[in-house]
Amino acid sequence: MSPKAKGLTALQLARLLRGAAVEKKAWDPVVIDVRDQTSVADYFVICEGETDRQVRAIADGMVEAAKAKQMRPLAVDGYQDAGWILLDFDSVLAHVFLPGERSYYDLESLWAPAAKRRKKAAGE
Repeated sequence: MSPKAKGLTALQLARLLRGAAVEKKAWDPVVIDVRDQTSVADYFVICEGETDRQVRAIADGMVEAAKAKQMRPLAVDGYQDAGWILLDFDSVLAHVFLPGERSYYDLESLWAPAAKRRKKAAGE
């Protein structure tokens, strides 16, 4: 079910998940707007934890924050290994990484520069 049906916009959900990550002491949590780049999601929330235990705690905190708003992820992947946990909230995908995994996949560089190029081209 999309976040809007539960009273939250996708951006509000992304900010809620980022806030939950901050509460669990996640490193460098960011929200990236990918609406113009893919139909997979509207926003990515990306952060990292120092250990696999912290990565799981961050993911758990995000799920609990969403549950408080009567929302649940459609899917959770990577929880067992906890090198990269993906929480699929339909219009928002939350990525919780171990530091080495985050730098290896570097989703920020993959998705954010395209948005910056588009803004420059549009004169924003």
